[in-house]
Formats: sequence, C-alpha cells, structure tokens
Amino acid sequence: MSTKQQAISGGKWITISTVISTVFQFLQVSILARLLEPSVFGVVSVSTLIINFFFIFTNLGFSNSIISKQESDPKVLSSLYFMGLILGGTVFLIVYFSSPLVVSFYNEPRLDKVIKLASIYFIINYFGQIYLFILQKELQFKAVAIIEIIGTVTGTSIAIALAYNGYAETSLIIGYLIMHVVRTVLSIILGSKYFKPSFYFNLKLIKDHLRFGLFNVGDGLIGFIQGNADNIIVGSLLGVTSLGYYTIAYQLAVFPITKLNPIILQVAYPVLAKMKGNDQELKNSYIKILDIISYLNLPLLAGLLITAESVVPIFYGPGWGNTIPLIKIFVFQSFFGCLTHPLFTLAFTKGKPNLLFYLNLATLVVKIPLLYFFGKYWHVTGIAFSYLMTTFISLILNFYIAYSLIGNFFKEFLSNIAKPLSFCLLMVITIFAYKELVGSQGVFNTVMEIALGGLIYLALTLRFKVSLPEIRTFKESL
Repeated sequence: MSTKQQAISGGKWITISTVISTVFQFLQVSILARLLEPSVFGVVSVSTLIINFFFIFTNLGFSNSIISKQESDPKVLSSLYFMGLILGGTVFLIVYFSSPLVVSFYNEPRLDKVIKLASIYFIINYFGQIYLFILQKELQFKAVAIIEIIGTVTGTSIAIALAYNGYAETSLIIGYLIMHVVRTVLSIILGSKYFKPSFYFNLKLIKDHLRFGLFNVGDGLIGFIQGNADNIIVGSLLGVTSLGYYTIAYQLAVFPITKLNPIILQVAYPVLAKMKGNDQELKNSYIKILDIISYLNLPLLAGLLITAESVVPIFYGPGWGNTIPLIKIFVFQSFFGCLTHPLFTLAFTKGKPNLLFYLNLATLVVKIPLLYFFGKYWHVTGIAFSYLMTTFISLILNFYIAYSLIGNFFKEFLSNIAKPLSFCLLMVITIFAYKELVGSQGVFNTVMEIALGGLIYLALTLRFKVSLPEIRTFKESL
C-alpha cells in the first residue's frame, strides 16, 4: 500500500473513531450537565488542569521524536519505554502528595479526593503509551482507531452510570481512568507486533530523543501556561462555579477543533515526516491541510454561533444560560485557533520544535496582561474576550513562522478560505431569517435551523468546491 493510500485509509479509520468518540463524549457532557451542578465541572476541570500540566514533563516529546526520526532500534525504544515509566511513577508521587497545596490554592476541599484519584493516571498511561506512538509511526491508524473507540465507549458508559448513582465529581475521574486502562491494554496487545521491550536502559542511546524533547517540554510548559492561564484565573479568583460555566462553554465551542482536526493532523504528521526533504510538497500539503480544516470547522462554528440560544437549553438543560455569551466569543477564538494547529506538522517535520516554544512564549507575554486587564473589569466575559484577542495575535505569528519554513503561501490560503467563509455567511443569514420569521425555541425549530444551515453549506460546497462526479472519480481511484 502506498503512502497516499495509507493516509486515506488512516483518515477513514480516524474519522470513524472520532465520530463515535464525539457522540459518546457529547452524550456524556449532555447527560452529566443535567445530573451535576456547575461546580462539579469546575472541580474536574482543575484536576484535568493538573494532569495536563504534569503530562508535559512525562512525555518529553517522545511521540514526536519517534515519528520524526522514524525510530526502530529495539534498544533505543526499550530505553525510552523505561524512561517513560520512571517519569510516570515520579509524577504520580508528586501529584498525589501535592493535593493539599491545590486544595489550599482553590479553597475547595473536594479537590483532595479528586486530585489523589486522578494521579493514578500517570501509573496507568505510561505502560502502553510507547506502543501507541509506534502504531502511529507505522501508519497503523485502524489499530489506533479501535483503541480510541473501545476506550471512549467504556469510559463514558462507566462515568454516566456512576453519576446516576451519586458519585458526583469522582464519576468523571473514574470514567477517565477506566478509559485509559482500556487504551493501555489494547495498545500493548496491538502494538506488541512492532515492539517488545527488553530489560535494557541506556541514557546515551536516547540523548538525541531527550534533546529533541527539551524544546517540547519548554514549548509544552509555556503552551500550558498561556493556554490555561484563563482557567487558572477564573478558578482561583471567581470560584469553581464560574469555572464550571466557563469550561462547559469552552468545551462546546472547541468541540469541532478537538475532534475534527486530529483526524487530519494525526494522519498528516507521520506522512509529512516521510517527505521532509521536499519543500514544495510540504508547502502544498500545508495549504491543503488548512483548506480541509477550514471547510470542516467553519460551518460547525458558524452554526453554533447562530443557534447557541436554541442548542444550549436542549442539550444541557436549564441553568446553563450563562454559557451562551461565552460560547459566542469562543466560536471566533476556535476559528482562529483551528488555523494555528497545522504549524506543528511543519515544525516537527523540519526538526525545529524550538519555533513552537518561541511562539508560545511570545503568546504568553501578550496574553497575561490582557487577561489581567479584561478580567479585572469584565470578569469571566472579559477573560474569554482576552483569550480571543490572544489567539488572533498568535495566528499572525503562526503564519509568519510557516512563511519562514515553506515560503509565501498567503495568496493560495486566502483564495481557498474565501469560499467557506462566504458559504458560512449565507448560511448564518438564512438561519437568522428563519429564527425571525418562524421562531427559535423548541426541538423542532432547532432541528430545522441545523438542517437548513447544513443543506445550504453542502449545496454551495457541491456547486462551487467539489462536485459529485469528482467525488465518484476520487472514490474509484482509491
């Protein structure tokens, strides 16, 4: 099978995985929003924040370095495997015993049990993590998809069942841990074909991977601070209830990005790593990735913008109206954010992860003052707006870095994105007219708004972007 065919096949499987995972995770949030109060989501958001922070140090960029270097030496992989286990065990102890500090910082006693329970993640995850990296390197996306699907379905089902039985905030954490237990077991089973660790550990052998990972850690640390400074400020200054509203609004608005973009980027990076010597191919691929991301994300974000007042009460129930203004801000933030994601494929393919570190550092320098200023005067809404402004500035810097790596691509990019933007504008105008003339309340009107917008965007895409005969020709060429 050629690299192109592997990429197409991988895209199919990752798409299937993402659709199933998205449905289950959306059901989980929708159901639990009716069972649990906003403060519970705030408590869980803090524990997730802690996990993501310490994950930066345990990963060390091994996934990217294994793929970039196409690493296959059993001794090197074994050394990386045991390094991951050592780091994972160390971080488990740090997180577990730092629980009192987190409780004191947020003044929230419920965090003690949640943090200690969440720390188990670091023991579970690193037994199977390297197998998942190797499966991605080998373009075995069917296996990766199976792991994702089974893990998500199992973890989500358990979280919902526990919430129904009164486990509150621990229901989400236990479901999360079960999901990773399943993923770890399946990763080992499916990945053992390509790698079986031997009792071998040599730091000298993995020094290149560690060096590669240092900028990943720096980038990850700065990226974490600039990406989560808003959550930290909301939780510490305004309380976990406000953080709960903020978290739910953000999750809904970034749902398209977190679910659709990995379909493209997870397949694109290993494929680009195999063609890193050809700058023109890299440029064409980067433009194509931006084009696909635009067409997939823009209609969903535009649709959410115009239907938020109808969608939120239906999916989350009463009591979540405070999220609607935040959702509308995050829609624009998500649009700018989705266009920044493909840069990592270029930076890692070119062996320059340091550029991502500098980008995040510059973004952080801009973001902190904006968060302070807007948060001081406009509270949660101001913090959300400052995040939007920072993301736009980051996008400009992002494109400048891409330009330095592959040359001028702006003309092609602007030409490509003009169509989906125009389609979305027509879609929003039509839905707005429907709401004014017919109504916007109730399940029927909401379904009609979504269907009307989807049909308009699809019709315009088939007419002006890609025709049905072209789709049939593409399918026949596979």
